[in-house]
Amino acid sequence: MRADWGKRFLIGLLSIIGLNPSLWADKPHRWQMLLQDPVTPVAHRIVSFHNLLMIVLLVIAALVTFLLIVVIFRFNSKKNPVPSSFTHNTFLEIVWTAIPSIIVLFIMVPGAKLIYFSDKTPNAEMTLKVTGHQWYWSYEYPDHGNINFESRLIQDADLKSGQMRLLDVDNRVMLPINTNVRVILTSGDVLHSWSVPSFGVKTDTVPGRLNETWVNIEKEGIYYGQCSELCGVDHGFMPISVEAVSKEKFNAWVVQSKDKHASIVVDEPVKLASISSNALSASSSVPKL
Repeated sequence: MRADWGKRFLIGLLSIIGLNPSLWADKPHRWQMLLQDPVTPVAHRIVSFHNLLMIVLLVIAALVTFLLIVVIFRFNSKKNPVPSSFTHNTFLEIVWTAIPSIIVLFIMVPGAKLIYFSDKTPNAEMTLKVTGHQWYWSYEYPDHGNINFESRLIQDADLKSGQMRLLDVDNRVMLPINTNVRVILTSGDVLHSWSVPSFGVKTDTVPGRLNETWVNIEKEGIYYGQCSELCGVDHGFMPISVEAVSKEKFNAWVVQSKDKHASIVVDEPVKLASISSNALSASSSVPKL
């Protein structure tokens, strides 16, 4: 027991200082800390922004701690038996108003740029439509013959060796690497949230509305996520599994999937059929990558 706790402590310590190999992963690991390995331009910017915020927070925490220590040792009752009685200090009030304002502005500028950058891509090469349901996901590829399928959690009894409990699904999303993929999201019932940490994506799916984000995956692999909006009793059982492959493998998958998955889909109860596939992919003129 002591050896086991010692191992856990060592892993946690190495994680804090950034030496744990499990940090650079496309899926969660036991005792992992900090962020998963970013594999999209948006995720890289999110990690950079996170690191900037950590520096700002550490500086603020250090300054406040220093001031507390000064107050405790310099202005205690023994060293300062007769406290000052002044009520106003114009310079001090200006300083403690201006400094927080400057800090907020310093954070706001890169934050606003990140929000704008992650919103949508002007040069989408293909479109993936994501629909949340209680409690599973469905996916459509309007640029590739309306391929569509449902993606559901693999139950514990059906798990095979190497598959991850509560994260693996029966039908993975297939996406090509090095491709600007527009992701449009909606819901067939209640609010859900399509979240894949390695992509830097966490976008709500709202009934009767289309939200948009985008990804450009840098390397092949299997990336996992989960619904991140409390959506009902099985909220914790609607995982996301995305397999990123080369463009050649993706094109081969499209050919194989047309007979298996292709059909014309009308979402229910939210009727979005009026939004045609052509409209969804107006700027996506590359059906084959």
